[in-house]
Amino acid sequence: MQWGLSLNWHVFTWAVVALLLFAAEALAPGAFMLWLGLAAAVVFAVVLVVPEMPVLAQVAAFVVLSFASIQVYRAWFRGRERGSDQPNLNRRAETLVGRVVPLEQGIVNGRGRVQIADAYWEVTGPDLPAGAAVRIVASRGMSLQVEPAG
Repeated sequence: MQWGLSLNWHVFTWAVVALLLFAAEALAPGAFMLWLGLAAAVVFAVVLVVPEMPVLAQVAAFVVLSFASIQVYRAWFRGRERGSDQPNLNRRAETLVGRVVPLEQGIVNGRGRVQIADAYWEVTGPDLPAGAAVRIVASRGMSLQVEPAG
């Protein structure tokens, strides 16, 4: 069977596009290029079967299939990612919420300090003397919001 030169180039081009998109996904995973690569692979298969397909129709098919495959990803796969067993792993201040600790430095004009383990934390809350027990109720950046424990 004799294939024309244009068929070889169209088939070759879509194969290369698909492989490049798959390689981009492998180098920078994020599940986005994967779906574009699948669209290019489908167009490759269609051009292989229907060699007389116009280039404009090939590009249009790629665009439509890309859009459709991304919508499939968003609808079926995006929300099904497994949750972390340690959601506050890199949020140390948020892990402190609920703890009761004594004030290292009394709260004056809304600001004070507590010591938790080997770290000192700035606290905000109502004025209280040093040594008073406070409950950590929220975190804002590197500052903890407290209220009297009791």
